[in-house]
Amino acid sequence: MVRYKLKKRKNKSHIPFRLNILFFVSFLCFAALFARLAYLQIYRGQSLTDMVQRTEATRSTGSVPRGMIYDSQGKVLVGNNPELAILYTRDKDSKVTPKDIVNNAKQLASLIDIPVQDLSKRDLKDYFIVVNLDLVNSRLSEKEKLLRGTEAYNAQLSKVTDKDIDFSPAELKIAALFKKMNSAYALSTVTVKNKNVTQDEVARVSENLHSLPGIIIGTDWQRTYPQGKMLKSILGQVSTEERGLPSEEADRLTARGYAMNDRVGISYLEQQYEDVLRGTKSISNIITNSSDDILENKQIYEGAKGDNLQLTIDTAFQAKLDKIAEDSLKGLANNGLSDRIYITAINPQNGDVLGISGKRFDYDEKKDAVKYDTIVDDAVGAINTSYGMGSSVKPAMVAMGYMEGAISLDNNVIVDEPLKFQASAEKSSVFNRTGKVPIDDIQAIQRSSNIYMIKMAMKIGGQEYEEDGKLNINENTLNIMRGHFSEFGLGSKTGIDLPNESAGFSPKSIQAVSALDLSYGQFDLYTPLQLAQYSSTIANGGTRYSPRIVKEIRGTDANGELGAVKQGIQPKVMNKIQVDPVVMDRIHQGMLAASTTPEGTASYYFRNFPVQVGSKTGTTEAFYAGPIKYAQNEPVINATYIGFAPYENPEIAISVVIPYLGPESQASESTKVAKDVFQAYFEAYGDLKPAAN
Repeated sequence: MVRYKLKKRKNKSHIPFRLNILFFVSFLCFAALFARLAYLQIYRGQSLTDMVQRTEATRSTGSVPRGMIYDSQGKVLVGNNPELAILYTRDKDSKVTPKDIVNNAKQLASLIDIPVQDLSKRDLKDYFIVVNLDLVNSRLSEKEKLLRGTEAYNAQLSKVTDKDIDFSPAELKIAALFKKMNSAYALSTVTVKNKNVTQDEVARVSENLHSLPGIIIGTDWQRTYPQGKMLKSILGQVSTEERGLPSEEADRLTARGYAMNDRVGISYLEQQYEDVLRGTKSISNIITNSSDDILENKQIYEGAKGDNLQLTIDTAFQAKLDKIAEDSLKGLANNGLSDRIYITAINPQNGDVLGISGKRFDYDEKKDAVKYDTIVDDAVGAINTSYGMGSSVKPAMVAMGYMEGAISLDNNVIVDEPLKFQASAEKSSVFNRTGKVPIDDIQAIQRSSNIYMIKMAMKIGGQEYEEDGKLNINENTLNIMRGHFSEFGLGSKTGIDLPNESAGFSPKSIQAVSALDLSYGQFDLYTPLQLAQYSSTIANGGTRYSPRIVKEIRGTDANGELGAVKQGIQPKVMNKIQVDPVVMDRIHQGMLAASTTPEGTASYYFRNFPVQVGSKTGTTEAFYAGPIKYAQNEPVINATYIGFAPYENPEIAISVVIPYLGPESQASESTKVAKDVFQAYFEAYGDLKPAAN
């Protein structure tokens, strides 16, 4: 009996005991939860409510007018035109969807007019996808529906047909507004409309601001050019809001506080002096709630307009240069393939650019033809295009001859005579095709002797001329000569305060005769600006200044006019030519003789000129490299000129370059232009009376 009771107790189930433990643990958990809830509600309720309802302040920046650009006399070259504007500030991205922006754009489109011609096919497709997302997705294949990211969106774009985007005018307005508003980043402001905003539009929008989230009425600015197209290519451009930052500069600029849709200088002066012109952005304090709704948008700093640039160029003189260039170009319309002209004037005492003019006929790409009835500004071509300059380089070659010991002050007579080298055509000077004429360095410049320069190049290379025509000069002669030319600015960047300057073109060559061709300007290519810097260096006795376009950085006064000087841009010396002043004086004498003696190559225009001028003309046999495709590599003539005046104390040094003249041209056109430039300068700043018509 006892044995049976023990066995029965041993087989009794333990499940009820385990359930009791589980119930007890559950009770403890719920009790802890209730206690926590009671604590949060009773003791922390108000603080948590405040946390939910709290607001967040975010700083937002806005654009300010750029600094202006003035000429040397205080006339505005580039200004700003303030305009009423309709602006849009986007809420945080997590809050606003493209569909929300479309709805906003629909209402705004009923209140304002907006141009639609800038809409691209891609813009229209983007808009269609937002409005008809389900329809577009229904057109995707099963495989396309599995795509992600860019691939998925490209697949959606491919499903939008031309018929889909054949919008009505009203729908196009909405699409245009959507494009502008959708370009805004979170809490950034973009311009919806800033041109021709009417008072009626302002009134209608103002009345509906409560139902147009993010829309405000403000002001904006547009670049203006009171002097028309003058120097337009040199002044440069500012990007639009749609373009924003250039892609190649985006990382650098955003790291400095720029927004992706900021307008920024993208070429020449606007780009070079971006830090000066940009100004300081306005700052607004944007208050948002926990749902990212904008509760308040208040400007706490109105920003500061950019500083101004004052140039070294007088627009009155620049206008004269432009007219001289245009009149000359019109007269060259049927002279070979000539389609452009460049004039550059520099103050040789400090490098100030007094004027820089480039004019060319427009080009019709479809017809592959020059448009002789349309002249466009190409001042920037003086900086970034290069040409063979011919005999204008000879004064530098004479200086080189002295520096390298090829000639000396007591031994500088060389016989000018036709020369024949193996594997080369005969070489001679224009004034002496057959005889033997002993000349010195002054006469070599005066009469433009090719042979004098060639024989100096041979001496630099360690060889005298031999009748057998063999050329055995040092293989490094070409590099030695280029090194000296670069000291004058020929074949090296000038250091001008502009981006994208060309260094010219120096072809590679293993032929010894190339050094001989280089000696009289028939091998390397230089820019018109380099030629002007070289002319200036000769004029002042050997100091090579970098050309300076901006003279001062100035503020804005209380009346919005040109203010006080904030920074002067000092003249910059690139290098000094290590040549005896007596040698430089002989070079000057040669250039004066070129202007004033019957044998001088520039005497036809300058012999009776009332101001003494030092001149050197140049003529180059070259090949056409302009825009006309069928004429590439056709033989042409380049006419060039360098000079300075007054002779005793130079105030102005110039270069004139007229490329692509006909092969039969006498190339005197550049010298005539030079005479007109000096006439214009001394009429404006000297005692000359206007020339008779």
